[in-house]
Amino acid sequence: PLTLPLPLMLQAATMSYLFGPDIIRWPTHRETEWCGHCKKLAPDFETAATRLKGTVPLAKVDCTASPDTCGRFGVTGYPTLKIFRNGEDASSYDGPRSADGIVHFMKKQAGPNSVTLRREADLEAFVNHFDASVVGFFSGPDSGQLAEFLKAASVMREHFRFAHTIDMTLGLKHGVDTERVLLFRPPRLSSKFEESVLRFTETITTHTLRRFIRDNIFGMCPHLTNENRDKLKGQDLLTAYYDLDYLQNPKGTNYWRNRVMKVGSQFASQGLSFAVANRKDFVDELEEEFGLGASDGGDLPFVTIRTQQGFKYTMREEFTRDGKSLERFLEDYFAGRLKRYIKSEPIPEKNKGPVKVVVAESFEEIVNEPEKDVLIEFYAPWCGHCKSLEPKYKELAEQLYSDPNIVIAKMDATANDVPQGFDVQGFPTIYFAQAGKKDQPKRYEGAHEVKDFIKYLKRESSHVPVVSRVKEDL
Repeated sequence: PLTLPLPLMLQAATMSYLFGPDIIRWPTHRETEWCGHCKKLAPDFETAATRLKGTVPLAKVDCTASPDTCGRFGVTGYPTLKIFRNGEDASSYDGPRSADGIVHFMKKQAGPNSVTLRREADLEAFVNHFDASVVGFFSGPDSGQLAEFLKAASVMREHFRFAHTIDMTLGLKHGVDTERVLLFRPPRLSSKFEESVLRFTETITTHTLRRFIRDNIFGMCPHLTNENRDKLKGQDLLTAYYDLDYLQNPKGTNYWRNRVMKVGSQFASQGLSFAVANRKDFVDELEEEFGLGASDGGDLPFVTIRTQQGFKYTMREEFTRDGKSLERFLEDYFAGRLKRYIKSEPIPEKNKGPVKVVVAESFEEIVNEPEKDVLIEFYAPWCGHCKSLEPKYKELAEQLYSDPNIVIAKMDATANDVPQGFDVQGFPTIYFAQAGKKDQPKRYEGAHEVKDFIKYLKRESSHVPVVSRVKEDL
């Protein structure tokens, strides 16, 4: 990345700027000695800058040295990334933060909103791409629908690929006989189970075209990547992870994808989406979320389901080539016969201390015990704030140890799945689950002194707390 002179700096930790050949972009990347997110982004940003050299310059700025400039552009957090066009703040950068993702995203930004196609070879080259393509065929440069198409492309160019032509003959082989927009799915994902080219039949507006693309771009079984994962994971999703490689082994890759699609087509109307993914791209996630080791599963696909509510399921039966095992797995899933996969530490054999140790497998028994009020801390072993809280939290538990109606508990949120209803984004996070209201846990927002916890519990508990100032001999 380029280091900009102070007059051009955005300020507040380091911000990175991107410059295009005819557009100026500045993703602001504020990195400081204390900003962990900035440090995590830095190597990917450096790699992306090298790969984009000569196409889209990336730059970084030390914003701590010039707070006034940073304030002028509304920078308040770290790292902030912004895109500038023609020297003006055009938009916040909301694309991927991996090197591949930044390169891919910013290459889209460097060209026109919609590529002009003049020959059939242009069309073939444009749609023969890793990503889906949206192409408009129009009768002439004065077409009202062309104007609407270009307007929509300018709004959605950051997320989708657009091209257009005013030579209607280019669309003849695709059945285009009037002004029309076609959505071309990536050739590598072509399958007999679904159409590869879809026709948009409504009047073109940004709203109608956006809805059409959103509803159709991924198809029945898309390729899940680190770049599109957030868009795909907002739904009930079955994913088959295996040695997916469309560059070196497209035939073998689609062999397993076709098995997923064949079985999935039988359940298409039941609200479950499907995807395939390169297992190597998600090794850490599979280990962290599903307990899958690097050598587990062999060469066969490993299948998971993750619902919008965060429930997780894994297919334990070996994936058979006839697809029957996947079919049985889905039948059990829709019949409610599957046991949810829960990441959990072992239940402690002894748990007699003042602070009760909770794991995912014992959460229901301890925290959701209907007759008891429970204050639970979600912590991380490496968290300095958690370590500072520990002696105070233990003293609180000791003072309330003789009260049979109150439980002071803690759970390692890095080693156990956190149940729905408990939003844990940082550490420590503390919740209070009142007796009789276990479906309405309250987040504790007060100070972390013993007296503050006592005051809170006296106000919120279903029973008046029994507080002992004398520590029990435990």
